[in-house]
Amino acid sequence: MTAADPRTPTVLAFAGHLAGVHTTGAELVREGSNTLYRLPGGVTARIGPPGTETTARHQIAVARWLAEQHVPAIRPVAEVDQPVVVERRPVTWWWTLPEHRHATPAELGAALRTLHALRPPARPPLPVLDPFEGLHDSISTTHVLSASDRTWLADHLARLRDHYAGLPPGMPVTVVHGDAWQGNLAVPVPGHPVLLDLDTISLGPPEWDLVPLAVDHTDFTRITTAEYAAFVNAYGGHDVTTWPSYPTLAALHELRWVCFLLRKAPTDITVQRELAHRLACLRGGVPKPWTWAAF
Repeated sequence: MTAADPRTPTVLAFAGHLAGVHTTGAELVREGSNTLYRLPGGVTARIGPPGTETTARHQIAVARWLAEQHVPAIRPVAEVDQPVVVERRPVTWWWTLPEHRHATPAELGAALRTLHALRPPARPPLPVLDPFEGLHDSISTTHVLSASDRTWLADHLARLRDHYAGLPPGMPVTVVHGDAWQGNLAVPVPGHPVLLDLDTISLGPPEWDLVPLAVDHTDFTRITTAEYAAFVNAYGGHDVTTWPSYPTLAALHELRWVCFLLRKAPTDITVQRELAHRLACLRGGVPKPWTWAAF
């Protein structure tokens, strides 16, 4: 096993020993805020950052609740008591998905319609969505921004806070995914779509889940008019772009996508170039539709 963090293989091995899960021959899949290993026997281990045990317990509880509601989602290994915490890092165990692809816009619309129709559970209690979580810290603590860009982003964030606080009511608050995009709905070949990344399942305005794909259509070159129409129809006919508050939520999602790069930029010149491009877009220096590289 190899990993950028030299302690991660040790954490995995000890967690496996405690849980009774075989980790010999583990294959590193992804190293990031969460580290994933593919294990023998069709199991994937997910190692969270230090101090995130509460988040890991939420993921497991939400996954089990979704299974009770017959909503296809990534499945935790039921035979293991989890999470296992090693060096303050929670380790969870999930059944590995078979070969799969990203969902189509129509598949995503149908999955969100099902999710938003669920009655919120008494257990586990779901947190209230905070669309501003982490943004202030990302902007104020980064060392890759110029003084001008830092000031502009901080002012932009403050303006969006004011606008969001004054939004008129939209659809009723319900269960939301929180990070709804085509890559977080896996479609096994063959098989039915499966929800991934359950960290952000919460209570909030359903429009929050609808805006990312709408932005792909209105502000970027990612999906066609026909694909967006298929998304709207699969969801039930609600076109969020007609909501007067759509520009505020669109700008907030775009700000989050910029701040996401602030964590990656210090050590990667390619990310730094992309960050500069995204900032130029937000500041009006690049006309829409925009093209942003994926990271």
